[in-house]
Amino acid sequence: MRQLFRRIQFSGKTIRRYSTTILLLGSMSAYVSAQAIHDMYADQSFEYALKQSMVAEFSLAYDDIPTALHNYTVLAIRSNSTTIKQRALDIALEYDDLQAALDIATHWVEQEPKDVPALFYLSHIALKTHEYELAAKTLDKILNIDATADLEQILAGIAPEQAQDREILLNALRASKEKNNPSILALIAGLEAQDNLYEQALKNINRALRKRSKSTSFILMKANILMALGDDTATQKWLARASRKNKNNLDIRLAEARYYIQMNQQQQAFDKLQAIIKDHPHAEEALFIAGLTSIDLKQYELAEQYLVELRNSEKYQNEAYYYLAINAQRKQHYETAKAYYRLVDGNLYIVSRRNMIAIFEQQQQLNDALRFLTQERVNYPQHASFLYQAQADILKKMDNKEAALALLDEAIKNIPDDPELLYAEVLLLDPYTDRDKLDKALKQLLRIEPNSPTYLNAYAYTLALQNRRLKEARKYAELALEYAPEQASILDTLGYIAFLQNDFDTAVNVLEQAYSLSQNINIGVRYAKALYMQGSLTEFSEVLQQLKQKHANAPQLQQLDSLILPVTVKKS
Repeated sequence: MRQLFRRIQFSGKTIRRYSTTILLLGSMSAYVSAQAIHDMYADQSFEYALKQSMVAEFSLAYDDIPTALHNYTVLAIRSNSTTIKQRALDIALEYDDLQAALDIATHWVEQEPKDVPALFYLSHIALKTHEYELAAKTLDKILNIDATADLEQILAGIAPEQAQDREILLNALRASKEKNNPSILALIAGLEAQDNLYEQALKNINRALRKRSKSTSFILMKANILMALGDDTATQKWLARASRKNKNNLDIRLAEARYYIQMNQQQQAFDKLQAIIKDHPHAEEALFIAGLTSIDLKQYELAEQYLVELRNSEKYQNEAYYYLAINAQRKQHYETAKAYYRLVDGNLYIVSRRNMIAIFEQQQQLNDALRFLTQERVNYPQHASFLYQAQADILKKMDNKEAALALLDEAIKNIPDDPELLYAEVLLLDPYTDRDKLDKALKQLLRIEPNSPTYLNAYAYTLALQNRRLKEARKYAELALEYAPEQASILDTLGYIAFLQNDFDTAVNVLEQAYSLSQNINIGVRYAKALYMQGSLTEFSEVLQQLKQKHANAPQLQQLDSLILPVTVKKS
């Protein structure tokens, strides 16, 4: 049954490419066996069905999804083959054609009314298509066949988001023939909890638990409802009781440990985790959480002991290496930390290399960091953009801006149209001496991502600094603000441009908003200048005093003082 739900839930599009030979010789065996078609059709129909299936697979290979779906839907409706129906449903769900999926599942159930997988499919798809009464009736049929069926996964990930839809589904479930079945009671409790009806949800999950007291999902749902009610004492007691009564249930015992972590009671959580590991020494999730909790408790030797156990874990290997590095870094064993960081891949690759660079910098070994990153570009070409940028940042820290720009030029030649590399170069270029190169890079960025507020703002601000094409710059800033409203840096740019255009009213309004959002001194200085030029001298003095209180002795404020204080001329 779990496999069934994995197939239902994973509907991301997968592009398939096959050679003609593979399609002719192999695709039918991989997807719908010719024997399955032959068994379902008379001899005169077999050739037609086989041809229709092959046409569907060819269509899939060349992204002609409507033709593939049409062919398989027709085959599924005309055929009694479970294999064909399964394939047709897989395609409909993968390409998010819910109406086709509903048609196929409906015909499947009509042909085989007691086929539980077909009923599960139909109820799940009915929920996704908001056919709540059909979903409730189908759930009744499932429970009539198997009263102990676990319905939790049917609703997982597709619970109605709108309150009105939840009310319709709740009414349908409450009116169903199996409304007192523990699985239906749990579904009702889950929906009630979504509507913040926690007391009512608690009553229903308690009713479900009276009939199925050892159900893991019911036990954890009650814990979640108690947490939502804010009753920490009751939650703690419930999880402790459930853990005692279900000593071999790893999910329940881990839930109790995670609860203590959530309550910021790391030591209690660690005690629970140690007990779990004693009973289940190879429980990977327990080892992982225990390792992280040990680091929080500064029990570095224990952290290493637990995390080392996960070095060969298919699920936790990267995380284990990463936190072993963090652990070594906390112990100030920097070479060990770097060795572990080198082993990290996957979604923790970038953050691990950033941490390594920080260690190199702390050790004043930036040249070593540069050499390391160069080798990383060979070993991990898929991360070349990030690695080039990291090297450029290091060169900038070494006051070698020229080398940083040369490196970014090389990177852009090797990876053209990479917006992050172009933007990194934009941030290094001088708006005055590199005007043409900067203009070209900014135009290229906007060709690649014309709606990026970051790049629109960068172009607008550059033009403002150069005090040219201010009308165009203002359009860029206003467009950026549409995509990212209330962003202080964009408001600052727009206010600066308005100031340069002598539109002081707009400048004051926009810069006031920018300063209130960021409290940045440079924005505050621009805001004060705009007030002065607007003639709002009282407001100018108030803002100046605020700036002096928040940023005492800031050199930027001297230019504001000069606007109101008389200049003392030294007599000769």
